[in-house]
Amino acid sequence: MPSNQSPLGALPARFRRQRILIIGCGDVGLRVARQLAPRVRLLALTSSPERSPELRDRHITPLAGNLDQPATLRRLAGLATRVVHLAPPPGENLPDWRRDPRTLALLRALRLRGLPQAVVYGSTSGVYGDCQGEWASETRPVNPHTPRAWRRVDAEAQLRFFGRSSGVRVHTLRIPGIYAPDREGGTPRGRLLKGTPVLAPSDDVFTNHIHADDLARACVAALWLGKPQRITNTSDDTELKMGDYFDLAADLYNLPRPPRVARSSAQDELPLMLLSFMSESRRLDNTRLKQELRLRLRYPTVAEGLD
Repeated sequence: MPSNQSPLGALPARFRRQRILIIGCGDVGLRVARQLAPRVRLLALTSSPERSPELRDRHITPLAGNLDQPATLRRLAGLATRVVHLAPPPGENLPDWRRDPRTLALLRALRLRGLPQAVVYGSTSGVYGDCQGEWASETRPVNPHTPRAWRRVDAEAQLRFFGRSSGVRVHTLRIPGIYAPDREGGTPRGRLLKGTPVLAPSDDVFTNHIHADDLARACVAALWLGKPQRITNTSDDTELKMGDYFDLAADLYNLPRPPRVARSSAQDELPLMLLSFMSESRRLDNTRLKQELRLRLRYPTVAEGLD
């Protein structure tokens, strides 16, 4: 495999057998593991004992622990040479809705002994808030509009301080909507079959996407090539408004295009979560992804990824 597709391919043999700890080993975490195996030793934190056989089948050593129970994380100290942190903040029962206690608990455990060389964190592009359709580069100030985006801003700040104070190379990926035909709920097909409306063209918002496999490859690249205390927008080259995205998917799947509604009436027809996504418009600049992480997208646009 060429080195621009697998950063491990360019490393001397003595560095290849590293220990990679995946925190939040769901769909994307498993794809990261697939990219890395068998060249490294893979470890994954899990709070579900029933997942252990699945993880072992994928050559991943399961480690029992729960980010919501900090005492269970002590065993993580000194285990890994590199860490991929993909676990989201909790969504409820928080003393402070702006804070991410899970990232705090993880970093406290990692500080106990034998710091890793690098940490990659999967954040969200939602930290930019509504850019009114403008391009958003990584230097744009954050402007979170939702509690979940505020918690991601807090996690980013915690990791940045951890990296600067410890010397660990921390790299943050700001991730938009993740899709893939082989990912549960990973395509618009379900929404199209339900006939869920989208906004009228005059009210529509720009949306951003990344194929799950390209996201996994970006995580791997950041483990070795990511600059310290750096942020990278992890988005493909698609430049579409949300309604056009669903129209494209409908045409690919030979399904009816979704109805269009004005924003004024959307509040009566759409769930609050969906409305929150329709209230923010931005276009992500992915220059760093291509130039600094040297990632060549396998699915440059959603047209290739959905087909």
